[in-house]
Amino acid sequence: MDKDTDSSYEPPTPLPIRRLEESLINRIAAGEIIHRPASALKELIENSLDAGATSIRVTVKDGGLKLLQIQDNGCGIRKSDLPILAERFTTSKLSTFSDLSRISTYGFRGEALASMSHVSHLSVITKTRSETCAYRAHYMDGKLVPAQSGQTTEPKPCAGNDGTTITIENLFFNTPTRLSALRNTSEEYSRILDVLTKYAIHNPKISFVCKKAGSGSPDLNTPASSTIPQAVRMLYGQSVEKELLHTTVSSGDPKTPESWTSEAYFTNANYQSKKTIFLLFINHRLVESSRIKRAMEGVYHGVLPKGASPFMYLDLQIDPRSVDVNVHPTKKEVHFLNEEDITMKICDALQEKLAEKSQSRTFEYQTLLTGGTLDLDEKKNGKKRKGKVDSEDEKEEKEEGPSRCEYPVLQKGLAFSLVLRVCLAAPKKVYSHHKVRTSLADRTLDSMFPVVNTSQVVDKKKTSSTPGTPSVQLTSRYKEIKESECFLSSVRNLRSALVKGKHKALTEILEKHTFVGIVDTNRCLSLLQYSTKLYLVNHGAFAEELFYQLGLRQFGDFSRLKLDPPPPLKKLVEIAVDAEDVSQDTELTKLQIVDRIVNILQSRRDMLAEYFSLNISSDGLVESLPLLLKDYTPNLDKLPHFLMRLGPQVNWNSEAECFDTFLRELAYFYVPGPVAGEPSLGLPTSSSSSNQNKMTKEEEEGDNAERWQIQHILFPAMRRYLMAPKSLLDVDVVQVADLPDLYKVFERC
Repeated sequence: MDKDTDSSYEPPTPLPIRRLEESLINRIAAGEIIHRPASALKELIENSLDAGATSIRVTVKDGGLKLLQIQDNGCGIRKSDLPILAERFTTSKLSTFSDLSRISTYGFRGEALASMSHVSHLSVITKTRSETCAYRAHYMDGKLVPAQSGQTTEPKPCAGNDGTTITIENLFFNTPTRLSALRNTSEEYSRILDVLTKYAIHNPKISFVCKKAGSGSPDLNTPASSTIPQAVRMLYGQSVEKELLHTTVSSGDPKTPESWTSEAYFTNANYQSKKTIFLLFINHRLVESSRIKRAMEGVYHGVLPKGASPFMYLDLQIDPRSVDVNVHPTKKEVHFLNEEDITMKICDALQEKLAEKSQSRTFEYQTLLTGGTLDLDEKKNGKKRKGKVDSEDEKEEKEEGPSRCEYPVLQKGLAFSLVLRVCLAAPKKVYSHHKVRTSLADRTLDSMFPVVNTSQVVDKKKTSSTPGTPSVQLTSRYKEIKESECFLSSVRNLRSALVKGKHKALTEILEKHTFVGIVDTNRCLSLLQYSTKLYLVNHGAFAEELFYQLGLRQFGDFSRLKLDPPPPLKKLVEIAVDAEDVSQDTELTKLQIVDRIVNILQSRRDMLAEYFSLNISSDGLVESLPLLLKDYTPNLDKLPHFLMRLGPQVNWNSEAECFDTFLRELAYFYVPGPVAGEPSLGLPTSSSSSNQNKMTKEEEEGDNAERWQIQHILFPAMRRYLMAPKSLLDVDVVQVADLPDLYKVFERC
């Protein structure tokens, strides 16, 4: 309706303006300062440094969300100051507004501890050198609170060393939205280590220790008497420290208000990293500046190859009268005068130093690719090993001449250019320990052990007593699985998420691997060879991800695995519920649980049939299942377990989560192997010794059939369709051997 033409339209009446409650104001302010555990730690470290501490110890639990404790040996806090310690705008750094122009400490507003007390349980143990004992105080919402009910709020005397120990527990307990966004405790702990690492580099004379609660050894530990290069070596590695360059730049006249000095450590042209490491301290305060970072990265544009990045540390000291530190709630940014001129002079000094130390660079190249992009050897095979007589390969390399090209780096004004000197060296020889020896005709692990006749395995699968089990064909033409056409935005988003989460190197291993053999079917372990490396993989985890992606690929257009005769849904769910004994965790009886699951599936049988080809008749018979991969038959002993899990494990209230969780359960059903504790529907249950022996033979033949499916159906399908996510690298892939490393072992013998 057009507001201009509608005569009955009335503008909304203004709402009254109300003053917010003090507790709400404080909680909003706390959210602006304490974003995550790492930002709280930064404030606490700066307080410790302001107190003159020479030793700082940090203890973390669950990424700082459960516990974040920092202990220092600074000057401590007087007992008389403890009652207002956690109130807003209480500070010892400022008395008038003009003090901001001369501020030389980290903190000055007095909001850090106040903010923490509003979003966590805060406690302080502190002792000054003049007091005979330490005092413990607890805070909530900026005020002192008793440690236990019935006690007074006064700080209690206790044992303690000189200095202060601040403990933050249950961070964001009263802000559930913020807490739910920080569930990845590993990432939060990495951020904490990153903050500590940067402060340890800038303060090499101060000891920093960081460890997880309950851990015996710290994850970060620096001594109290070291230099910046030594700290870089301990925290970033020798590869960074050995390529460090150092330069200092200043304005010239230290008496003017616009005076400044800077000290920079940065890597030369021989160091390359995938990501820029940039540490910026202005007046000893850790800050961020995208403008300065881009300018310093620009120095390397003509020096490093595309995609390579340097390490840079810059300590900038500016007259406090030229710096505005009060421009960001967390003091993450500062503004200062003549920023562009200062940045330009620093970049010019970096360029001059790089030109001085990089007159000649050496690039190594490989003339024959033998495969493998997952790992790069740190040591090239052309180097002579100490204490060894030259081998035949090394002698041939000397006769062939140099295998490296030198690129001189020339200076022209303030810009650099790389001049390529063409090398006409002979092709580099590929040595025995770098040759890939694979052939599809080679024997696998399975061929080295006696097995039953393959036809017996197939006959066994054909005569399985489980209803609806299709036969396994030994030879079949692989048919392309085309992606179904789907206009649902939820399905499209799930498909695009798979593409974005694809790990290129792991996917390349699967595409070009050579299958070696199955190590253990119960533990789902198999061996793959890729290039000169041997990998032990969890084929169960890979198969689950494959079937999930195949289900998403064929959404709405599944082939059907017909069950003849169709088993009753309720009976299958009863079998699974009895086996799982799920009634222990709920007040419902087993019969009520079964009825609820059956009702859920029956009420959605039209949707299940249309999208997933899971056909359930009106009288409760399971007529067909979705067939994800041609010639692959899932273990139908897992069918009751699969149908039971569809009730509680699938989110039926959200379209995207419904499709995602259903496909995950379907993929889990398709993973090879039996379900632990699941009754076997196709095997006899007699306990006689003859039947037990017969069951053992059937299990052996079934295991051989499963092995055949894994090798000849699953792994070829992974090679063709699986976009491996990075999560599989965590625990499901292990490199067990590398040919060059094995040669080194034999050379020592």
